[in-house]
Amino acid sequence: MDLTTQEFLELKDIKEGVLILKNNDIRGVLMISSVNFALQSNDDQSAIIYAFQNFLNSLDFPCQIIVQSRKINITPYLDDLKSLQQQQTNELLKIQTNSYIQFIQDLVQGDAVMTKNFYIVVPYALTAVLGMGAVTRQFNFSGLFGGKKSENPGQKSQITDEEFEKCKNQLWQRMEFLALGLKRCGLDSIPLTTPELIELFWSLHHPDQAEIGYSPEISPELLK
Repeated sequence: MDLTTQEFLELKDIKEGVLILKNNDIRGVLMISSVNFALQSNDDQSAIIYAFQNFLNSLDFPCQIIVQSRKINITPYLDDLKSLQQQQTNELLKIQTNSYIQFIQDLVQGDAVMTKNFYIVVPYALTAVLGMGAVTRQFNFSGLFGGKKSENPGQKSQITDEEFEKCKNQLWQRMEFLALGLKRCGLDSIPLTTPELIELFWSLHHPDQAEIGYSPEISPELLK
């Protein structure tokens, strides 16, 4: 039997900007800005290090820092230039625009122009809000006692809307706490929305396509 990529992922669903794992734990993702540390003065560098040290010491929960490097995708930019070229009424400007397009294409092909994105993954466990007893009751044990065997043994049932809201509110508080701590380090942060999370996971598993062209259209049903 052929296994799809989704069957290897721990991710079960994306809802309201929250990742829901197969064990019903949830994750939020913050996209973080960057700062050119090497260009800072010695005093500014020391201040940044001290602020980041305080930020790490203030955490009472784990989080994961992810740095993603990828060749920059200039397809949308080239399309805008081509559209601008077609709108030009001056023949000389058309020629110059075309030369500039060719220059950009040659530049990217000759040298790998990379872009870096920075993320922090914020976890929250279902047990933290509902307790271990409530989570244990969600397991399907019918297959152990001769009943109908579960299609996914050991997997928990669907998290309820009320449970999701409780966990999401707690997760959002953690993300706000992280954003405030990062702000003291001179870094801005923003939580990824559902469409942005879908595009992020698509690009992670389709790196070649993500560097050329556009991301696929997201079905409205997936955004509910």
